[in-house]
Amino acid sequence: MAATYDVIVIGAGPGGYVAAIRAAQLGKKVVIVERENLGGICLNWGCIPTKALLRSAEVFHLMHRAKEFGLSAGSIGFDLNAVVARSRGVAKQLSSGIGHLMKKNKIAVVMGEATIPAKGRVSVKTDKGVEELTAPAIILATGARARNLPGLEADGDLVWSYRHALQPVRMPKKLLVIGSGAIGIEFASFFNTLGADTTVVEVMDRILPVEDAEISAFAKKQFVKQGMKILEKAGVKQLDRTPGKGVVAHIEVGGKIEQHAFDTVISAVGIVGNVENLGLEALGVKIDRTHLVTDEYCRTGIEGLYAIGDIAGGPWLAHKASHEGVMVAELIAGGHPHPIKPGSIAGCTYCYPQVASVGMTEEKAKAAGHAVRVGRFPFVGNGKAIALGEAEGMIKTVFDAKTGELLGAHMVGAEVTELIQGYVIGRQLETTEEDLMNTVFPHPTLSEMMHEAVLDAYGRALHF
Repeated sequence: MAATYDVIVIGAGPGGYVAAIRAAQLGKKVVIVERENLGGICLNWGCIPTKALLRSAEVFHLMHRAKEFGLSAGSIGFDLNAVVARSRGVAKQLSSGIGHLMKKNKIAVVMGEATIPAKGRVSVKTDKGVEELTAPAIILATGARARNLPGLEADGDLVWSYRHALQPVRMPKKLLVIGSGAIGIEFASFFNTLGADTTVVEVMDRILPVEDAEISAFAKKQFVKQGMKILEKAGVKQLDRTPGKGVVAHIEVGGKIEQHAFDTVISAVGIVGNVENLGLEALGVKIDRTHLVTDEYCRTGIEGLYAIGDIAGGPWLAHKASHEGVMVAELIAGGHPHPIKPGSIAGCTYCYPQVASVGMTEEKAKAAGHAVRVGRFPFVGNGKAIALGEAEGMIKTVFDAKTGELLGAHMVGAEVTELIQGYVIGRQLETTEEDLMNTVFPHPTLSEMMHEAVLDAYGRALHF
């Protein structure tokens, strides 16, 4: 006999578990189904463990700069196994915390593979057999996985996916990273900081292609200064693998094929949604390039069936998934939540230097027909940045010249992944340039640069 619930959530990542908690808070009887780990990719194999790795690399980098700060440090080195062990420990701690939250909110947890045989029904294949669940509302939060291109497939030995890179079998000596999005650049930054001879190949005309062109160019300059080799408008056509020896990559650059030898390759060429084996086609759910087609409220068009997070399309960010989870839970409970505004969702990349942005790039703002006013402020003009020894960076703002609307904000430099939220709130509250210029920013802080970048857009910058 099937167990009956008000809401069934499939997938316990940052979208699914948050949706389950909010639904439970609203008085719903909830069950969550997960096939692998509570917390999903983000907590176990993505956002959190990568940040733990990058923190180790950041400390390692600072140790080498000890003399600059009037300090001394000898015999500087690292133990890759210990670095990875710390990262896995952080992930385990947070994943177990999700289990506690499920118990606290009286959410049933079923571990296994889910299928949807009919509207309102879910079958879960578990270690003990098959469990049948029913509910008038089902939330799909099955996430996504790394894309494998033909000939570039990860094998865990010579060619790694992000999962392999999180538990490396060796420290790469000569590393090729295919793809310069957030995942690729973060791993390139991590291994390059630890001493790998790192090459990044990007098929687009610039690295970090979703970012503002000026920010991408600034970041590239810093990466090259750190020893990275960057190949743009380039593609890896073939990988010749020799077990125990390495890989010869055939890279097309400027219409010519070059051959380069590496001992390790990381493939970071995008993601595909986990839509298979769920029974979605039989239900009539529309799927576009491995992602479910939904409306602004994450409704799939099938009564009672919702899709949130990576499976519902971009931006592919954990915080977007969580917010969608809350929105859908409130919708199911009879509320009237506001739909998500993709243009007000920040993107953060935790390389060195960090990169963060929200809203339109200057190029996209102009393409959308806006007359723009652009402000810029460099880290070198900020006292806190100089005191921290982090004078390399820039903040850029883009305003509508007629209305003063903040169209976009773009940053590169120390701690910008924390600073960006100020502009996110500004966009959410529909802040104008006047509001931002009249805001008092504390001194000495990095946030003062946010103020100056606004002032600069209107010819009023004070410190540069």
